[in-house]
Amino acid sequence: MKPRELAVTGAFEFVPETYPDDRGFFVSPYQEAAFAEAVGHPLFPVAQASQSTSRRGVVRGVHYTLAPPGTAKYVYCTRGRALDLVVDLRVGSPTFGRWDQLELAGDTCRSVYLPPGVGHAFAALEDDTVVCYLLSQEYQSRNELAVSVFDAEIGLILPSGAEPILSERDLLAPTLSGAAERGLLPRYEACLAVEKGFPRS
Repeated sequence: MKPRELAVTGAFEFVPETYPDDRGFFVSPYQEAAFAEAVGHPLFPVAQASQSTSRRGVVRGVHYTLAPPGTAKYVYCTRGRALDLVVDLRVGSPTFGRWDQLELAGDTCRSVYLPPGVGHAFAALEDDTVVCYLLSQEYQSRNELAVSVFDAEIGLILPSGAEPILSERDLLAPTLSGAAERGLLPRYEACLAVEKGFPRS
């Protein structure tokens, strides 16, 4: 599994090797040794595993949690294709406000690690796109926040060719500046403290 550090500090893409044959293919989306060598610790204790199914044009995010509790995510796609977007929302981070993107797809099972406080969004590029999430905290709606995927200050580039389909909450999400003014952005040092609390091997 090959790691690639993203433009957001502490976030990584992982590209596993796939093994195709006449039955289909086999892949391991998470491999602890490669993950720990790149990130500096094994994957967090998984408190919840979730998945979403989306039709083409669906955009989910930009979602994040404050720290504490802070939620780290390990995300990959098992069917279809998605443009995955990683946004640094941690006030005080050396890459605050920066973002990166990668394509997740069922035939490659590339994955992305998002440390606590980093924002996550994706746009489904095909119908029936399935995205899977491993979470370090159980989902609680009161802890999950969002900033607008359309915020010009962030400058995310969404795919063309399909009208974006968003939930009402995501459509009404504040801009990065609006969230900052309301004290709704995570602090970098607090996010690091949460991640440093993950068990080491």
